[in-house]
Amino acid sequence: MAQKRKIIHIDEDLCDGCGQCVPACEEGAIQIIDGKAKLIQDRLCDGLGNCLGECPQGAIQMIEREAEEFDEEAVRQQLEKLGAKNQEQPQGSGCPSAQLQNLSSCKSANVPREQAGESALSHWPVKIKLVPPHAPFLKNADLLVTADCAPVATSAYHNRYLPGKVALLGCPKFDDAEAYVQKFTDIFEQAGVNSVTVLSMEVPCCSGLVGIVKQARKNAGSQVPVQNVVLTLGGEVKQEETV
Repeated sequence: MAQKRKIIHIDEDLCDGCGQCVPACEEGAIQIIDGKAKLIQDRLCDGLGNCLGECPQGAIQMIEREAEEFDEEAVRQQLEKLGAKNQEQPQGSGCPSAQLQNLSSCKSANVPREQAGESALSHWPVKIKLVPPHAPFLKNADLLVTADCAPVATSAYHNRYLPGKVALLGCPKFDDAEAYVQKFTDIFEQAGVNSVTVLSMEVPCCSGLVGIVKQARKNAGSQVPVQNVVLTLGGEVKQEETV
């Protein structure tokens, strides 16, 4: 039944199809179709506007109009459908930010095993801002919250730090710290993670990453253990402590 209520509106002239709004919508109501973000069904939009701040072009607004009532059962079916689709979709197709994937560790082709390095990455996407709190790979996970520069600084990233963990990458200097705090608060509240390791660099701009995680843990009332590992510019461990 239609009623007048708040619902999102996407300006297609402003939308560039980047897909950042897709994982921000926990109901699966937004998809990239023909290069543009679309609200696929009115009944899937709860009108809370979690996607509003995720559009770098300002293409999403909250309006009030006649629309179908929000339908939780339709949302459940939509999320099940999307989960099945993500399992079937070939790796590398479509917009990476619109896909949640569990990956098996890849092996370098045509390289002797003793010479080849193996990726320990188990999922996609990996950017903090692109991973929704309800992502299945976050459930009961051991998180490796990584400063963007850290994997470049140390050759040990895949064989020492990442195995058995779910990586979330970001930069506390150039990204929105408040949005990070909210994202991790939601993850602590929804995903039931087992532990968090924060891997950052000794440079000042990295120091805020562990603070973001600690603040989110406090906001969520969580007792999840957090290990803080700080690397030198040469990739050596400068500091390692439980916080």
